[in-house]
Amino acid sequence: MRISAPVPQAGEDPVPLAPFFPSVERNVTVTNIYVGNLSFNATEEDIRQAFAEHGDVASVSIVTDRETGRSRGFAFVEMPDGEQAKTAIEKVNLTEIDGRSITVNEARPKRDKPRGGGGGRGGRGGGGRW
Repeated sequence: MRISAPVPQAGEDPVPLAPFFPSVERNVTVTNIYVGNLSFNATEEDIRQAFAEHGDVASVSIVTDRETGRSRGFAFVEMPDGEQAKTAIEKVNLTEIDGRSITVNEARPKRDKPRGGGGGRGGRGGGGRW
């Protein structure tokens, strides 16, 4: 399927994407918050409640081990309002969730790093007489 849109002329505003891609929201900045030292039994709802006292919570994501599905002890919370997020970070840091004192701060941007894969064979490799 091909979607065509009018091409803006010089000096005109760009064509808004919203009519063509309804899921695209413009001018939305979300503050991503790191939550560490979580109990392995803490739930997304436990975390959401702690942050919701200080503003709107867009999402909560507990990071889990790929193989076991068990929590890795940290999560990320997204809040759409930067001021509410700042307040939440200050108020929720060092509070307890499920019996553990949690660490809360603004998440650092994810660094692009090459993913491992394949890898070498190590040692001398195959073939040869030596």
